[in-house]
Amino acid sequence: MRKKPLILGLLTGAALGAAILGAARRASTTQPLAPKPPLATLNISPADRQMHRAEAAIMAAPHRPDGYNLLAAAFIQKARETGDAGFYARAGAALDRSTQIAPDNFMAASLRATLLVAAHRFSEALQAARRAQSLNPESPDVYGAMTDALVELGDYTAAVQAAQKMMDLRPDLASYARVSYLRQLHGDTEGAVLAMRVAVDAADRRDPERAAWCLVQLGQQLMTLGRAGEAEQAFDAALDLFPNYYMALSAKAHARAAAGDFTSAIDLYKRSLARVPAPDTAIALGDLYTRLGQTNEAKRQYDLVEFIERSGPMAGAYSRQMALFWADHDMRFDEAVEIMRRARHERADIYTCDALAWCLFKKGEIEQARQAITEAMRLQTRDARIFYHAGMIHAARGDRQNAAKYLKLALEINPAFDLLQAEVARRTLAQILE
Repeated sequence: MRKKPLILGLLTGAALGAAILGAARRASTTQPLAPKPPLATLNISPADRQMHRAEAAIMAAPHRPDGYNLLAAAFIQKARETGDAGFYARAGAALDRSTQIAPDNFMAASLRATLLVAAHRFSEALQAARRAQSLNPESPDVYGAMTDALVELGDYTAAVQAAQKMMDLRPDLASYARVSYLRQLHGDTEGAVLAMRVAVDAADRRDPERAAWCLVQLGQQLMTLGRAGEAEQAFDAALDLFPNYYMALSAKAHARAAAGDFTSAIDLYKRSLARVPAPDTAIALGDLYTRLGQTNEAKRQYDLVEFIERSGPMAGAYSRQMALFWADHDMRFDEAVEIMRRARHERADIYTCDALAWCLFKKGEIEQARQAITEAMRLQTRDARIFYHAGMIHAARGDRQNAAKYLKLALEINPAFDLLQAEVARRTLAQILE
């Protein structure tokens, strides 16, 4: 088997991997931003069709694990399609039954790893992926779950190795999407865009949610590069392909807000929240109302953030977002720091380090904040929010040179990275340069 040397190129910043370039050349002449719409006969989602097949398989052979594995996979996909995390519990129950029937069946072990990643239980997910690997070391899906868990735990070297193995075994949408994210984390945003375009081109139009997800990721990467027009094309293509997709609605809302079209942004955020009450969306809408001086409406959204974190099937899974929310809005500093210290004890990814740094900064523990933000910047990720936090922390230390450098970087990368915090960055930079 000829290997696809994509990951090494991404880390060294060398020329893009031959496999990506080859795939890009083989792509059709149509723009990859607009894959063909699903056939009119495909109104039932892939997850729904798989549920029907699973039910038939269980009825035909209730003492075999296959039908329960198929049902678990369908529930996981249904959660992706709808944003309803309640389907994860149903997937877990199906896997429990499959494992009762056949304790060492590989498919249940592999799906368990995927499910644990989706539930943000990353240490358990890694253990599950390694168990599945011991049962079948040549399954690309195992290395996908392993990559995801390792990235979230902050073991990027091992994540790259797992993603390379996945690419070697099966260079498809799932592999290219992971390559794209790893490139992005390591500061190669252009390379990330190219890899995600290939993922979009590889999408199966019979599974519109996955293609729409890739389009949303592509659009967000394009926003980072300052190519807002292309980004909105990607978000629109995602919504054409998978109407009312909550992730695309939120991404489009952010783009509209960045363009100053607050009326459209509010409508899009509301539509997204009506589909899936996600904390990031509620925070963004609350900040938009704050920007417009509508404090009562803002408070309703901020209260919703707290409710989402406390209740529902994903309660407690959004602790990092909650801590950042409190820090951004100058409240509950002690609790925010405690949450992030516990999180940092469990995982060392750059975004956990960044959130800890920001909470420490807001609490006034500046030297500890500097140490945490240094960890957060170790991959040279081109993330405006991380550089903003770095700039503010160095400003608090009296290091005007580094403060100005990082604040400029944040605003160059994405001048609209946050509706409220971007303005703080501009004011602080202006004061430093006076």
